[in-house]
Amino acid sequence: MTNVSRRIRLGIFYHLDEDGLDLSQQYNDRLVLAEACDRLGYHAYHLAEHHCTPHGRSPSPNVFLSSVAQRTKQLRIGPMVMLLSLQHPLRAYEEACMLDHLSGGRLELGIGWGSLPIELGYFGVSAESARELYSEGMEILTRAMRGGTLSYEGQHYRLHEVPLAITPYQRPHPPTWIPVSQPGSARAAAEIGANIASIGPASMVRKSTDAYRACNWRGGAPLVGLLRMIVADTSEAHAYSLAAAAYDRWLTSFRVLYDLSGVPAPPNLPPTFEAAIESELCVVGTAASVRSVLIDHLEQAGANYLLCQVAFGDLPLVAALNTATILRSELMAGGGP
Repeated sequence: MTNVSRRIRLGIFYHLDEDGLDLSQQYNDRLVLAEACDRLGYHAYHLAEHHCTPHGRSPSPNVFLSSVAQRTKQLRIGPMVMLLSLQHPLRAYEEACMLDHLSGGRLELGIGWGSLPIELGYFGVSAESARELYSEGMEILTRAMRGGTLSYEGQHYRLHEVPLAITPYQRPHPPTWIPVSQPGSARAAAEIGANIASIGPASMVRKSTDAYRACNWRGGAPLVGLLRMIVADTSEAHAYSLAAAAYDRWLTSFRVLYDLSGVPAPPNLPPTFEAAIESELCVVGTAASVRSVLIDHLEQAGANYLLCQVAFGDLPLVAALNTATILRSELMAGGGP
């Protein structure tokens, strides 16, 4: 057993992209999967925020996660990420406090400004202003977590002695997460004591994780996350068949807004399933082969937390449950994180 497999933690990540089922059925399936991951000992359940697109059918992750909180006992929960560019930071703080209490102190708070300008534009928010709103919102959120009254004077927000009637369950505040893609953003996350999550080839992610660890991390032992779309099965051929169809469905949903607006898709988006395997976005195969590849990716990336996207596209619930169970067996030594 490698050093990575001894210390690895597993989390679940979803876009909650369209799977061809009725929306209420898809929600129910994801809750069933959350319950299973809770029993299996997964660390946390992370949910993306997207708007006006079949790529994400959870425009308000906190609403869905409040249901997850009531259906689970140990599984930590959180948005990945809450878009501070699309809601007032005071409202974001209050919702975070509510979710932390409803879950009994299991909130993992992911924060960002949004990666799809098209979605932000529907709300009248430009890519430039999104970063400004995020920067001010992050400062307000940080001050709010300290308690007391809240005052702030900025370009976009002005608050004067706002009484904070509720505080988080976890003190001094819930763990925070920042998605990073560059060493600069990794250093910024380290400076505020946030955990990080990255996607991409392990060798590229390593540049960010090295920069992150080079800073003085002030929040204790951090989680350094690596995201992968994963399908595991007893038959490699069956795993590839399931994953290839599901990736095509996921890709179609991802591209909808780009195609509608006539905007080129991101250059790093794998255009085919084969390209997704080659770029390390997807890891597919038998239990043994998936374990080997994932451990190699984690070691190369310098990551200690695997964000497992086991449900994407039109993968059946039974396939997602099977993959989650296999990953628990192969990567969580001793039956727990």
